[in-house]
Amino acid sequence: MRDQLQKHLENMVGEYVSFERLSNSADLKVERKIGGLQRRNAEIVKAKATGAIIKKEQGENETELVRYRAHFQYLIKQKSSLYIEEEVEEREAEFYKGVLVDDKEIEPDYQKQSMLNDLQEGGEADVRLKFHYDRLKAVQYAETWWNSYNPAYKSFDVDCTNYISQCLHAGGAPMRGYPNRGKGWWMQNNNWSYSWTVANAMRWHLPGSNAGLQAKETAAPEQLLLGDVICYDFQGDGRFDHTTIVTGKDADGMPLVNAHTTNSRMRYWAYEDSTAYTPNIKYKFFSIDDQN
Repeated sequence: MRDQLQKHLENMVGEYVSFERLSNSADLKVERKIGGLQRRNAEIVKAKATGAIIKKEQGENETELVRYRAHFQYLIKQKSSLYIEEEVEEREAEFYKGVLVDDKEIEPDYQKQSMLNDLQEGGEADVRLKFHYDRLKAVQYAETWWNSYNPAYKSFDVDCTNYISQCLHAGGAPMRGYPNRGKGWWMQNNNWSYSWTVANAMRWHLPGSNAGLQAKETAAPEQLLLGDVICYDFQGDGRFDHTTIVTGKDADGMPLVNAHTTNSRMRYWAYEDSTAYTPNIKYKFFSIDDQN
């Protein structure tokens, strides 16, 4: 069973490398990823995938369901530069009498957490918390914990914004507002503000805060620096679902990002290859104030 899963994963990443097989692929995610690479004059020159089984359970009629974690690595060439993009998916495979018959990604329920809070902060006291944002330390933290979880913090099934908050805090952004969950930005004593953990709340906190962690919205992704933040409204309905941090730039100066939930490293910022992507997607680009 383990060998079958590994062979299946190798066939999956083979579709990204062998462009001529695209017409035979029904996988929209593959098509979007390859299409996005082509528009950037980039290509995957090598791909690797490994799987680790999480749990097994018996299904009906001699079937067995296997939940596993797939780790994908792509060596991407763009112009004269090379970089490695990584992504970790949780997937479920179905076997019938030991033969793989189905395999699918378990899609994160981003909206489940975004609906916890509709916070739009405003009217805060003008209390100044001076700090210098160390972008390098924020990025170093993002690289260290992109595919694992710091035991000093609570983790969540939808962990994207919690992870970004940790990165920003590692860069020097001070917590404030405890114990009011609807104000400030904080996590302590096994409690947390909405803005620390909920994508929609962080989207409003960053430009609305006038103390401590603050950010200015920029018009275009190429204006972002390392350590800056992108917020994603996948459905385009005004409720933001996901948050990432800029950890690199591609050959055209466009952001590459790290994220949790579907753990990703050096992923192209637009997320066109995500299962959550829709044509209605909207983005917010926030540059963190270096000094305030």
